[in-house]
Amino acid sequence: MTLKRLLSLALCVSSLALSAQIEEKQLDKLIQETLTTFDVPGISVGVFKDGKEVYAKGHGVRSLTTKKDMNSNTLVGVASNSKGFTCFALAMMVDTGKLKWDDPVRKYIPEFQLHDPWVTENFTVRDLVTHRSGMGLGAGDLMFFPEGNSFDVDDVINGVKYLEAETSFRSKFAYNNNMFIIAGEVLKRVSGLSWEEFIETKIMKPVGMINSKASYNRVTDKSNIIDAHTRAEGKVIQIPHDWSETANAAGGIVSNVHDMMSWAKFLMNDAVTESGERLLDAQLFHELWQLQTPLTVYPNDSYDSNFKGYGLGWFLTDVKGGHKQVYHTGGLLGTVTQFTMIPDLDLAIVVLTNQMNGSAFNTITNTIKDAYLGYENRNWLNKYGARNADYLKYNDSIKAAVYTKTVKMKGNIALPKPEQIVGTYTDDWFGEVIISERQGNYSIRCERSPRLFGELLPYNATTFVTKWNDRSYDADVFIQFTFNEKGEAVSASMKYIAPITDFSFDFHDLELKKTN
Repeated sequence: MTLKRLLSLALCVSSLALSAQIEEKQLDKLIQETLTTFDVPGISVGVFKDGKEVYAKGHGVRSLTTKKDMNSNTLVGVASNSKGFTCFALAMMVDTGKLKWDDPVRKYIPEFQLHDPWVTENFTVRDLVTHRSGMGLGAGDLMFFPEGNSFDVDDVINGVKYLEAETSFRSKFAYNNNMFIIAGEVLKRVSGLSWEEFIETKIMKPVGMINSKASYNRVTDKSNIIDAHTRAEGKVIQIPHDWSETANAAGGIVSNVHDMMSWAKFLMNDAVTESGERLLDAQLFHELWQLQTPLTVYPNDSYDSNFKGYGLGWFLTDVKGGHKQVYHTGGLLGTVTQFTMIPDLDLAIVVLTNQMNGSAFNTITNTIKDAYLGYENRNWLNKYGARNADYLKYNDSIKAAVYTKTVKMKGNIALPKPEQIVGTYTDDWFGEVIISERQGNYSIRCERSPRLFGELLPYNATTFVTKWNDRSYDADVFIQFTFNEKGEAVSASMKYIAPITDFSFDFHDLELKKTN
């Protein structure tokens, strides 16, 4: 047999292995078991392969209250999967010559200012969308999270100057939503359209995303949309929808698996619509999927990856033998989502859920991906299931130990007196936090984020536990007071109790000074 014949046969065998598809019944069974294992009410899954949808189904219920079925048309907030749309929109402005990626942000937003003056002058539009600002993970997210606060985009632009860097500029990846909010404002000022109008008219409409909207409030027909759910006090409960319109450019889009597969098809078709319209220059589109901020690939990586990092609105890596994977995840209070593409296999996987458990979408995505990449069954359900159970048990044990101590400390003579700690504490970007006392019981409320209120429980001579009234947040924190020589509190800092706390509850970034 000639060498040419051998190579041809090898390529044929490889192609057959990669085109293998997980059977529909097998996938149905996996998703049903995933719902049970991770206590998720509803999941919808879409698989796009070789130019067509090969799977699009919903499983479970979209609401624990209504018990209505989750289906492939059910709308879900895709959260940070919106970031790819923001960057595509900015690239369209680059394509028209109205914007350059490496223009200073201050060219378009003169009032933009960061803590370091040099960084302020050199911070570019590209820096806004590549998570390399130098600020810490989720810095300033309390300006939009949770919903119901009084911050708008102008407040975010004004507030970021108070957030001190944790690392040097452009030296390290640290996920940052507020920079994307500001990127959305750049788009608005350059295009003359709001971020929402631009996304819907310039991208969604030509792509054929007929049921999607750029924000929750723009969905007029909510007859088939999820309710949000989360685990609170050991039980999964339904919670109100939660996403601030201020942060739409970072995570506002609402969609379903069909529309997200249309988005995947468009992207993997080199940004050309089904009607043949190119929405973005090929080279500019190519740049979106180029590495901007590297991430570490750890030994024994599950997919034998050689590189990992963030591009322009997308995570990037290689999987099994160099297949480029373009992907993102998204999370709101009460829902998490995952969107994965392997363009050279013409493969996309969409997983939308209505509960805050990333192990569920990882189980499904990895299992489907493995089938197309030719891996043996690696039983992700059991792996993630065991890991998830251990993680929840670990976090619950931390919280239980803390609250056991607060009970023992109640009435302890070492505790500060009310006159020592009661009053108003102010942070430069977050505003006032008010601590009150009545009949020996302390309470706390955040003036500009009124849904953040709760009780203070004693922990030790300088520290209390902030127990938020809304137990679905799972974001209780220590509040530690600093006292002057007279025993009067002059400042306070916060730190989360358990690692399960969502990073957007960035209480640790507050520098509270007692002002009254």
